[in-house]
Amino acid sequence: MGKTELYSLFKGFLDCICLCLSRGSGKAAEDSKRDSENGHLIYKSGDILEDRYEIVDTLGEGTFGKVVQCVDHSRGGSQIALKIIKNKDKYREAAKLEINVLEKISENDPPNKHNCVQMLHWFNYYGHVCISFELLSLSTFDFLKSNNFLPFPMNQVRHMAQQICHAVSFLHDNKLTHTDLKPENILFVNSDYSLIYNAEKKCNERRVNNTTVRLVDFGSATFDHEHHSVIISTRHYRAPEVILELGWSQPCDVWSIGCILFEYYKGLTLFQTHGNKEHLAMMERMQGPIPQRMIERSRKQKYFHREHLDWNECSKAGRYVKSKCKPLREYLLSHATEHHHLFDLLERMLEYEPSERISLPSALSHPFFQPLTGRTHVWRNSCDMSR
Repeated sequence: MGKTELYSLFKGFLDCICLCLSRGSGKAAEDSKRDSENGHLIYKSGDILEDRYEIVDTLGEGTFGKVVQCVDHSRGGSQIALKIIKNKDKYREAAKLEINVLEKISENDPPNKHNCVQMLHWFNYYGHVCISFELLSLSTFDFLKSNNFLPFPMNQVRHMAQQICHAVSFLHDNKLTHTDLKPENILFVNSDYSLIYNAEKKCNERRVNNTTVRLVDFGSATFDHEHHSVIISTRHYRAPEVILELGWSQPCDVWSIGCILFEYYKGLTLFQTHGNKEHLAMMERMQGPIPQRMIERSRKQKYFHREHLDWNECSKAGRYVKSKCKPLREYLLSHATEHHHLFDLLERMLEYEPSERISLPSALSHPFFQPLTGRTHVWRNSCDMSR
């Protein structure tokens, strides 16, 4: 083969590569037009994804991406929620882990009896992992917020508590820990409400008509055999063993549930804090000293002095904790038996030592739930003013 032929062959090869690259860059440029700078999919109402999902409205936004309400034309025009993950590697990988958990839940709960949100379908849309779910309503946190943080009545606290314990117990049975339980991740199936006059507060309050809930957001859920991150849970619902870096397992979910139930009962966050040492000080103010054996094993010795929390009650932070916190039983709204039953359950859920914390099957047998025992209970006539 002569030089001329070799040159022509080489030039053709280069032209082919350049054409492929230009097509690739053109596709990348086209894809980038679909995304905002931080990786969100750019969309508008009426857009249709996968020739199936017609976007109606945005329901919410998080670090992971956005959740939109859609009409699913492949399911008879039913309304669904579609979680659209950012077009970023770390969020895509996290979404794949979440899908793995959701598939496990669907596989083990086909009739959807365990109060966990059901994944309907998932697909990849130009680099965005998209997961469709049954459409739910307001989160319990958003309902509290819209109701000026007035607490839920006792009968509603009981029914929601039973469902949450049932859902998380199901996860634990399947060797999963949710790790991010909080009122924002517990959604009403229907948050329609009635307006009731509250004579004590001298104002109208919203009373949700149906307290059926679903547990959502399995993006941080961890199987027993998987790597356990050092820090988990949203700050206010974080268990002491996580703060002290003692390692964690399923009992950390039980602690979070205790914090959530207190919030439903009082309308207040149990531990309103943003720092570890202050958080531990609040725990001690409510429940007494942290056990010595936990202090001795902790990797966070900087929080302690001579095996006691290094905390000055006379400091500004100390006065803040004293003003915000008191022993747990002092938060009782009534001395009726059911209120004492609830606080007995809370104390067992908020045991410092994970090994001594109540398990969820035992919690579901607690006297607090006795009024619901032996019947399938959906609280509808919830305008009862009893607390």
